Amino acid sequence: MVDVLVPETLSANAEIGKLAYEAKCAACHGANAAGQDGVAPPLVHKIYEPSHHADAAFLLAAKNGVRAHHWRFGNMPPVEGVTDGDVKMIVAYVRELQRSNGIN
Repeated sequence: MVDVLVPETLSANAEIGKLAYEAKCAACHGANAAGQDGVAPPLVHKIYEPSHHADAAFLLAAKNGVRAHHWRFGNMPPVEGVTDGDVKMIVAYVRELQRSNGIN
């Protein structure tokens, strides 16, 4: 859905997060968190900047799911088998992607 500029290097935590993201999130949110038309929104988007969606929001979304409120993709179900530690690393990955795309 969006063009995502991927940084040349990622921190160690973001590298771990990328693997977890690819295993648990990419099927819906797309490669590099770019979103997928008709499936799920991009996470590399101003809506998900830290001042609007803090890191804890990602944890709550993974644990509890999310009622659709910003996009028209429908509700997000809870993510099965993802741990708090996984989400922390996934957030590190998403935040580095966001910063590389001017979202701070």
